[in-house]
Amino acid sequence: MNRSTEYPEDDWLALSGLQHFAFCRRQWALIHIEQQWNDNYLTTAGSLEHDRAHDYGESEMRGDLLIMRDLRVFSRRMGITGACDVVEFRRSDDGVTLYGRTGVWLPYPVEYKHGKPKQQDADRLQLCAEAMCLEEMLACSIHEGALFYQQIKRREQVGFDTSLRERVVAMAREMHELFQRGHTPKVRPSKSCLACSLRDICLPKPTATQSGKRFIEELMQEEMKDGE
Repeated sequence: MNRSTEYPEDDWLALSGLQHFAFCRRQWALIHIEQQWNDNYLTTAGSLEHDRAHDYGESEMRGDLLIMRDLRVFSRRMGITGACDVVEFRRSDDGVTLYGRTGVWLPYPVEYKHGKPKQQDADRLQLCAEAMCLEEMLACSIHEGALFYQQIKRREQVGFDTSLRERVVAMAREMHELFQRGHTPKVRPSKSCLACSLRDICLPKPTATQSGKRFIEELMQEEMKDGE
């Protein structure tokens, strides 16, 4: 790999930020550039669930399956770093060697999420980024992984196709550009704002007689007028 295409370690950004960035670029900037954060019931529940998954000491071996928890990963090419909730390594002729382990192993990342599967791809993009980090670190190919949703208690398989990979790379590049500029994008209200833990920080407070829903509707109307 050409060293000029790599980001220095001091410039690496949080891999988990890809999920925030895909959900809302302004939310990502408030968290990762301005260092602002508020918990709501969704983020609190998600944190508790992740505490159980993110315990490296709970890594285990089950026959031909090695389960690694809280596995630290990075990509010099994309300039991101973070931890996978779980990576399952199965013995496979198509796998790679692992330090301190005999045989060859095929990695399969699994990310734990609160709630249920979503139509938008924020969770899938984060999982794909984890797989791309593992590929770079282990010099292997990973074709799919899974998202485990606590609300439905089952996995959603995710294929890492070319389109998803290209979006991860493009988003990582845009994250670096915004971070370098220290730029927080303007408000772009949507129905997603109602569930966002940063709503009170991001949006001006509505009046006491105005409902939150009505407030967001009015902001969206103003946004559409500005774009005309």
